[in-house]
Amino acid sequence: MVESPLVEIPADRADKPEEACGVFAVLAPGQPVANLAYFGLYALQHRGQESAGMAVFDGPQVRLHKDMGLVSQVFDQDVLERMTGELAIGHNRYSTTGSSKVCNAQPVVIMTRLGPLALAHNGNLVNAAELRLALDHLSSEFTSTTDSELIAFALQQAVDGGLDWAAAIRQAVGRCRGAFSLLIGTPEGLFAVRDGHGIRPLVFGRLGEEEEGQWVASSESCGLDIIGAKYVDDVNPGELIHFRSGDLEPKRQIWCEEPAKLCVFEMIYFARPDSRFFGESLYSYRVRIGEALARQKPVLADLVIGVPDSGIPAAIGYSQFSGIPFADGLIKNRYVGRTFIQPTQAMREVGIRVKLNPLPDVLAGKRVVVIDDSIVRGTTSRKLVQALRDAGATEVHMRISSPPVTHPCFYGIDTDTQDHLIAARLNLAEIEAHLGVDSLAYLSKDGMLESAHAPSSQFCTACFDGQYPIEMDDKVRGSKLMLEPAGLAAAPVPVA
Repeated sequence: MVESPLVEIPADRADKPEEACGVFAVLAPGQPVANLAYFGLYALQHRGQESAGMAVFDGPQVRLHKDMGLVSQVFDQDVLERMTGELAIGHNRYSTTGSSKVCNAQPVVIMTRLGPLALAHNGNLVNAAELRLALDHLSSEFTSTTDSELIAFALQQAVDGGLDWAAAIRQAVGRCRGAFSLLIGTPEGLFAVRDGHGIRPLVFGRLGEEEEGQWVASSESCGLDIIGAKYVDDVNPGELIHFRSGDLEPKRQIWCEEPAKLCVFEMIYFARPDSRFFGESLYSYRVRIGEALARQKPVLADLVIGVPDSGIPAAIGYSQFSGIPFADGLIKNRYVGRTFIQPTQAMREVGIRVKLNPLPDVLAGKRVVVIDDSIVRGTTSRKLVQALRDAGATEVHMRISSPPVTHPCFYGIDTDTQDHLIAARLNLAEIEAHLGVDSLAYLSKDGMLESAHAPSSQFCTACFDGQYPIEMDDKVRGSKLMLEPAGLAAAPVPVA
C-alpha cells in the first residue's frame, strides 16, 4: 500500500520530461531558404509542438510568419513562396518560460540601428527576472513574456549603444545566466552562439559544394540530414560563430569558458535517435544503456517490449544482453501530435490508447519486461501497466534506462516542480505499488554515463542528483510563468 499521497497532477500531463525547443537556420542565396527551413523544422518537430515560426531576410527586409501548431499546420506552400530571401531563421516551441500563446512564438524580430535581427532560442535563463528589471525602461516595447525576447532586447541595446554585431552579441549573452543555444539572423549574416556549459545542443553544416559558402545550423544533425546538408561540427560550448554568404569558412571565437555540461536527457530521450552526438548516432548509445540495464537489473521473463518510440533502442539492447526475445507489444499511432482539443474526463481515463495500443496475441500469458527511458510523474506509466495486464500479460516488470528523476530542470526542459516528481516523493516499493508492476528497477547514474562516448564530467545530471551547474536564485524555483504579469500575454503580435 502506498502510504505517501501523490500530489494531484492533471490527467493529461505527459509522464515524460516535456520538450525543449528546436532552432534551425539556413544561409543560401539563390536557394528556396524558406522551404529548406520548413523541412529542417519538420525534422526537429519532436523538440516542440506548441508553435512554429520563421523569419526570412531579403536584403534589409524581414518577413515573419509564426503561429500556434505543428510546422505542417503553421506553413503551407503559399506562405513559403511569399517568404523569399537568402537567410531563414526557424523555431519550434515548447514553453518553458512564458505561456503557450502566439505572442510567445518565435523567432523574435526587432529593429536596431544596424537593421533588423531575428532570434531563435533553445534553453532557459535562470536570471530572466533580473534581466527584465535591467531592461525595464524598454518594457513598453515588450510583446511577449519570454526570456528569449529579453535576450533580443539586450542585444538591441548593445547594438544601439554603438557595438558591431559580434561585440553586441558577446555583451548581450554575457548578461545571461542559464542555458541558451541561439541562432541570430542579421543583415550581416547568421550568428550561432551557445552558453558556456553547452547545455542544449547546436550543430552546423554545409549545403551544396564547399566553394558555394552556403551554411545550415540546427539543434540536431537530423535537421541537416533532411535537406542534404553535410555536418561540419558542433557549435562548441561558449562559442560564437559568424556565417556569411560565400565564405568558405565561418569566423569562430570563444566568448566564454566553462566546464561542458550537455544535458544528458538529450542523449536518453529528447534528441532523435538518428541525430549524432560524440561521433555516433544516439540509437547506438541507447542500445548500450539497454544492455547496461539488463546487466544491472536482470529479471526472468518471456518477452522484452519497448515503449515507442524512445524506449525501443534500449529494449533491443536489453533483449540482446539478456537473451529474452524482443517483440512489438505496443503499437503507436504515429499520426498523433499535440492537440488543442481537450478530451473529456472519461476520455482521459483511457487516454493511453490514443497513442499506444497493446497487442493481446503477443502479450497474453507472457511475463513481460517493458522498457522505458524515464518516469517523471507516473501518470501514463500507471495506465500503460494496466493496459498490458488487460491485454493478458501475467507479469509486468518495468525497467527504466535512466536513474530516478528527483529534481526539476531549470535549463529548458519542463519537468514540473519537485512535488510532482514521483521519485522525489515515493521510495521504490511505493512507486512499484502505485504503478501496479511486479517489479521496477532503474539504470544507475554510472551505467548511464559510462555508456556514453564522452567523459562523464561533460554532462549535466541535475535532474537525477540535484547538482545544478548554474547557480540560481531561490525565486527561480517557482512557476515557469514567473514573467507573466496580468494581461501582458494578451498583447497581440503581428503575424505575417
